[in-house]
Amino acid sequence: MPVARAREVPGFDCEEAFAVAAARVVEVREDEVFAYSEGVLDVGEIERVHDMRVATRRLRAALEVFAPCFPRERHRKALKRVKRLADALGERRDRDVAIEFLTGFVGDAPEGDWAALAALTERLRDEQRQANEELAPYVTPKRLKKLRRRLRKLVKAAKR
Repeated sequence: MPVARAREVPGFDCEEAFAVAAARVVEVREDEVFAYSEGVLDVGEIERVHDMRVATRRLRAALEVFAPCFPRERHRKALKRVKRLADALGERRDRDVAIEFLTGFVGDAPEGDWAALAALTERLRDEQRQANEELAPYVTPKRLKKLRRRLRKLVKAAKR
């Protein structure tokens, strides 16, 4: 399964100030996260969760690498929220991967195992629904808008 490619960081220059580079990178990584948020709760379209999770991991890494460029308390709060989002996405993604594997595997399994595999798949679907319910509060438009505002304040502070 293809991984969402990281976007290029326009204007990135190794000669520019570390804080300017931080602002550029976090802006791009932030945009990636929000680009994948639409439809992320659709269990029939599991790649959206995967792409958003990968994007949150890239954003988290950027926030950690560039931590000295941001106001400490603002950075701590933003990073905490990105981590929570990534964790919720990960819980959902784990179930998606397991269901996808079992669905593909069942045809190759001995016929005597089909009922057990179907039961396991159904249990995983229940866990997937639960993980989706737990993810839902993190991806509401209001919550995402608030996270984006926090991240933009970090970027603005780094540019100063």
